[in-house]
Amino acid sequence: MTTARMIAVVACVLAISGAGVVTGPAGPAQAYGPASCVPGNPLQPTAELFATDNTDTITDPNDPRLNDQLGSFEIRVDATAVTELALPVWSDLLEGVFWSEQSGTATYERSRDFHLACTDSRNLFWIADDVRVRYHQESVLTFELLPADDARANAVSITVTGVDRTRFHDALVADPAVRDRIGGGSVTDSGALILVIDRADLELTRDFVSGLGGQWDSAGLQYGDREFVGS
Repeated sequence: MTTARMIAVVACVLAISGAGVVTGPAGPAQAYGPASCVPGNPLQPTAELFATDNTDTITDPNDPRLNDQLGSFEIRVDATAVTELALPVWSDLLEGVFWSEQSGTATYERSRDFHLACTDSRNLFWIADDVRVRYHQESVLTFELLPADDARANAVSITVTGVDRTRFHDALVADPAVRDRIGGGSVTDSGALILVIDRADLELTRDFVSGLGGQWDSAGLQYGDREFVGS
C-alpha cells in the first residue's frame, strides 16, 4: 500500500510538471493529494511543518544534543509525507528557543522546518499527527499557506534577519508580554529568525524584533492557517 501511494505521488507530479513551471504566491490547496499542487508548479510549497524527535528538556545552550543535524529524522519525515500523498521539497535545520510556562524557563530545541508541496489541510494534519505519535511529541506545528484575505488565514509567518539566538533568548525571557503571546521562535543556520504568530500579535512582534535590531520586512509576510496538532 505504501509503495503504491509513493508511486502515485511521483506519477502525478511528473504529469503536472509537463505543463511547465511558474512562480508566484501559493494559493489555498483545493483538494487532497496531488490535485492540491500549485497549478504548473508542483514543487512550490503549500505548507510548512515544524517538528523534532527530541523529548528532552534542554536549558543549556551549549548542550551537545543541540548539535544534532537530524539527518535521519529528515528522511523519515519526508517518507511519512510521501505516504500521505504530499511532496517534501526541502527542510531547514533550526535552533529553537521556547518559553515553558510550566517550568518558568526558556528551553532550547533542535528541529526542522519541512516545506511541503501538494498538501491541503487534511493530509497536512495526518502527517503532523503521525509525526507527533511516532516521536512522542506533545504537539507539532503546521502552517498551511493561504492568501491574506482567506477566512482561515489566522496566522502570519515572518523571517527576520539580524537577530541571533542569544539575543532572542534573552529578550524573550525579559519580556513577559511577548513570551506569553508568541511563545518562542527558531533561528536557521544562516542566522534568520522565523516566527509563526497569531495575526493579532503582528504589531507586538514587529515592535519586539525591531527593538532587537532585526530587519522587519512587511513584504515578506506569509499568511496562513496555524495549527498545533496535539493529542
